Amino acid sequence: MPVKDLTVSGSLDLKPRKEENPPAERPQKVGFVSLGCPKNLVDSEVMMGLLARSGAELTRRADDADVIVVNTCSFIESAQQESVNTILEMAAHKTSGRAKRLVVAGCLVERFRDQIRQDIPEVDAVVGTGELEKILAATGLAPAPAPGNSPFVVLPSRPEGDARAAQGRFSRESWARESWTGAIGDLPNYLYDDATPRILATPQHMAYIKIAEGCDHPCTFCIIPQLRGKFRSRRFESVVAEAERLAQNGVREVTLIGQDTTCYGEDFGLKDGLALLLEKLAAIEDLRWVRFLYAYPNKITGKLLDTIAQHDKICSYMDVPLQHASASVLKRMKRGGGADVFLRSIAKMRRTVPGLTLRTSFIVGFPGETEKEFEELCDFVREAQFDWMGAFAYSDQDGAEAYALDKKLSPREIERRRKHLMGIQCQISRKNKKKLVGQKFDLLLEGESEETELLLEGRTTMHAPEIDGKVFVNDFPEEIEPQPGQFYRCQITEAHDYDLVAKIL
Repeated sequence: MPVKDLTVSGSLDLKPRKEENPPAERPQKVGFVSLGCPKNLVDSEVMMGLLARSGAELTRRADDADVIVVNTCSFIESAQQESVNTILEMAAHKTSGRAKRLVVAGCLVERFRDQIRQDIPEVDAVVGTGELEKILAATGLAPAPAPGNSPFVVLPSRPEGDARAAQGRFSRESWARESWTGAIGDLPNYLYDDATPRILATPQHMAYIKIAEGCDHPCTFCIIPQLRGKFRSRRFESVVAEAERLAQNGVREVTLIGQDTTCYGEDFGLKDGLALLLEKLAAIEDLRWVRFLYAYPNKITGKLLDTIAQHDKICSYMDVPLQHASASVLKRMKRGGGADVFLRSIAKMRRTVPGLTLRTSFIVGFPGETEKEFEELCDFVREAQFDWMGAFAYSDQDGAEAYALDKKLSPREIERRRKHLMGIQCQISRKNKKKLVGQKFDLLLEGESEETELLLEGRTTMHAPEIDGKVFVNDFPEEIEPQPGQFYRCQITEAHDYDLVAKIL
């Protein structure tokens, strides 16, 4: 199915068919599978924009694609396995379907560039995180000049279907530790700007804006600096220009993302850069909500909190991945801080920003984590009363400093601790959600529920896209025809562990 309302220019690098009356050459159809986080999704959107500008026709059906691109994630072991499974799933469209080329992009390429080509011969080309512009050569398209206006259209980011098993052609053991250094080469330094074409893969009313790339933090559990390079901010004017263009094209909610958005602007001497940027974005008339994700705990300044509190368009929402609460574990993680420091910081956040929604995430089972240190984390979660929380099982990452640490916990024990921590949070969430019954909020309606056609679903400022619970709508006035992408006033009528039920007023 071709993408609607897409105007592109440029020629195709395809040889004419040898027929007596050859038909007019048709555009290459390219399908995308985007895995991982929103930062990866933006990379997919940029690659789709570059392809569309050069004449490609994007399709949301893998069966219809001449070229399939899989943009991979490699953050943890399960993400690596999902990436490999998906590559193999898409390879079947080349061996027994219509597809002629298979391209693998993203973080997995930065880690296992040579091994991907060697172990999965169906792959024709690889594109790393720092070489997105090479997607044209990888797919066989010639570059084309930019049109006057970048098109922004809706394209789901992943074809339907479960990834098949690895079929015996891949094992983590075959991609050994010694391959790590050679696979990375030079650190990525690519950074898109407002002139780079993008094809939105999100609903038409919302979009992510990547304001920075890479990371300089030395966390021992993480390999993002190797996969994404050093921290680098986009130009201030570039981000504002992109947000203005998105708003002109119907986007009403923008979410700022980066490995650490709170460091924005530090690399070119801008103090409180994120706060200044938020102020500028809040002044864009057609935007309704502005939020940001991934705040580093010791980078949350008073100026940033005051800015959130002073502007209605800036969502009173903070995503602060704390990773742990035990000072000794955090020291081994090279993170710093501890329960007492974090509690004081949380109190200041809630005092400064009325009605603040606070999200965090933790890693359980870090090497050497004792039962006492884990209980410190559990006690902290009970006291902090987070609105949203995620818990991740520690996963060894070849190349991360923690890989060489002793006293590794068994997977079974790590999973036990993860479930225990999430059980604590479930009780907290259930209690806090019940307090919302009867309260009224602005609701961004997203459309028919994925669970049943009998319900609509949407989000409030308390709900970041894709990661938090949902608000299900089961009642609205007869004179209203609810439309996706529109804002409505709603009242909460029921509360569950993580989701809410509401009626439109």
